[in-house]
Amino acid sequence: MAAGSDVAGVSGPRRRFGTLMLGSVGVVFGDIGTSPIYGFKTAISQAARGPVGAPEILGVVSLAFWALMIVVTLKYVTLMMRADNRGEGGILALMALAQSALGRRTAVVLALGVAGTALFYGDAIITPAISVMSAVEGLRTVPGLAGMTISTSIFITLFILILLFMIQSRGTGKVGAWFGPICLVWFVSIAALGVLHLGDAPRIFLALSPTWGIAFLISHGLIGLFVLGSVSLTVTGAEALYLDMGHFGRGPIRASWLAVVFPALILNYFGQGALALRTLVGGRGIADQDWFFLLAPEALRVPLVLLAMAATVIASQAVISGAYSMSSAAMQLGMLPRLNVRRTSETEAGQIYVPTVNLLLMAGVILLVGVFKSSQALANAYGLAVTGTMLVDTALASIVVRQLWKWPVWRTGLLIGPLLIVDLSLVSANSLKLVSGGWAPLAIAATGMVVIYAWLRGSAIVTAKARRDRISLADFLSSLARKPRHMVSGVAVYLTAEPDLTPGALLHNLKHNGALHAQNIIVTVRTADEPRVADSDRASFKRISDAFVQVSLAFGFMERPNVPSALARLNIPGLSLESLRVSYFLGRRSFVAGREHGVPRILDRIFLALARNSADPSEVFAIPPGRVVEMGVQMAL
Repeated sequence: MAAGSDVAGVSGPRRRFGTLMLGSVGVVFGDIGTSPIYGFKTAISQAARGPVGAPEILGVVSLAFWALMIVVTLKYVTLMMRADNRGEGGILALMALAQSALGRRTAVVLALGVAGTALFYGDAIITPAISVMSAVEGLRTVPGLAGMTISTSIFITLFILILLFMIQSRGTGKVGAWFGPICLVWFVSIAALGVLHLGDAPRIFLALSPTWGIAFLISHGLIGLFVLGSVSLTVTGAEALYLDMGHFGRGPIRASWLAVVFPALILNYFGQGALALRTLVGGRGIADQDWFFLLAPEALRVPLVLLAMAATVIASQAVISGAYSMSSAAMQLGMLPRLNVRRTSETEAGQIYVPTVNLLLMAGVILLVGVFKSSQALANAYGLAVTGTMLVDTALASIVVRQLWKWPVWRTGLLIGPLLIVDLSLVSANSLKLVSGGWAPLAIAATGMVVIYAWLRGSAIVTAKARRDRISLADFLSSLARKPRHMVSGVAVYLTAEPDLTPGALLHNLKHNGALHAQNIIVTVRTADEPRVADSDRASFKRISDAFVQVSLAFGFMERPNVPSALARLNIPGLSLESLRVSYFLGRRSFVAGREHGVPRILDRIFLALARNSADPSEVFAIPPGRVVEMGVQMAL
């Protein structure tokens, strides 16, 4: 029995670890796993601006290999995944960690977080477009479909993408279980296709040496930089390794990368390179070839295209879900207004749907497909979003390494310096494509940054005016002691962001109704610089008079604030929190634009639009609508 118990005790964790590995293969690596469809093809097309021979093909494959090794394996898998915020990763988790390490919120860290968030939205819009379109274009390699028009490929791409966005509200719980197995089949297939062609030109293994990549860059000047920008497409989705760490854990993601994904990608890229070398020797041109799909025999082209479509849809779903999670965290951190967030699963807290974000992503994807019309053109737009996000990650990581890990300056420089050089090189190379498409992610990111800045600025103005126009809570209680008001039975809960000031809803209630409740709870909801807060640290309270209690509630930036549930767990002497006797008073502000002209006026109007479309506070804080009393007030910006 003892032996049997030991076996069961070991197999349980192992089984769960394997399940998490399989899940991460489907969710975490969908984006980077589909990059072989367009990564090598785009880089070779850029190299074909000049004479192409074996050194050029070996140089491209070498750059791809070392990009995956340095950027993904060393930077993200080895370094960035150590910089976790209570198990969570991603730009905003790293920003919060850096702020915590500094002991204060600084403008530089906030600016980096805003820039990284805005660039991620650019990535989230471009990824579905380029991934699905590149898979659809693979139909042209099927015998009999070589003449498929651009209009047809655009129509099929838009049909798939629009359908994908339309089903988001239903959640991915039922089909999500298939993501892992499908992507595992995908990685096994692309590895097998690569192995199938390694014998075409065994010298392709020379590309394992970085000298081929370095020599290519040195000898090709501007063309080499264009190719380097295209090679960055091979590391798209590296941010997902870090962002999804909280869902699957550091160990399963690392194991999946090292055991499954990385070997499959390398074998496929080397297989494409070997096929290109054989084609070159055969005297045929190598520009504008769909190298990935040409790896498969003609009889297997249709199944491969269908599998590629499934894999790219999964990759798109993963980045769309990531945009929802990013938006939810940004709302909690006050960088975006409170939008309507719907839970699509009763058991999985991370499965959410944000209708506004979904609509904006769909509009952006449709626009990009219509403007660029091919995956080759979209590839020029992709690089800046990816490499810009990586650069922000490295900058924030330098703060964590120096301030939180307490590394000396010289050691921090030895670690971060080379990574910054690589990131800056990739960003510089992609900036050469600014006119041919690089403007797209910058335009998206700039729009996102303006929106976030307008919200932060407007929120700061509103907070400052609220503090100026309201009286302190201590003065209010003193006035009540001198002149008692009529009391009615029950409990009133007032939510406020300023615990030392009297809530506006309380003053309006007293003004219009001429009475106060027998018990009043003034609640402040705070977002912690960590993803989740333990129940033991959730709430604290202080009785400040016979009729008033101050309560402070803390929620992590990855949690949904549930005020009634948190209050119900409090044991406040002499206070009953039965739901039927509790009324929640919320201040509803309406805003009007100020008299400023120029840029301030535009920022005011953006803030007004965001405020009008923000979610109802009762939904944000999970308060039953039947227990809510709203007190309105108008405020000029």
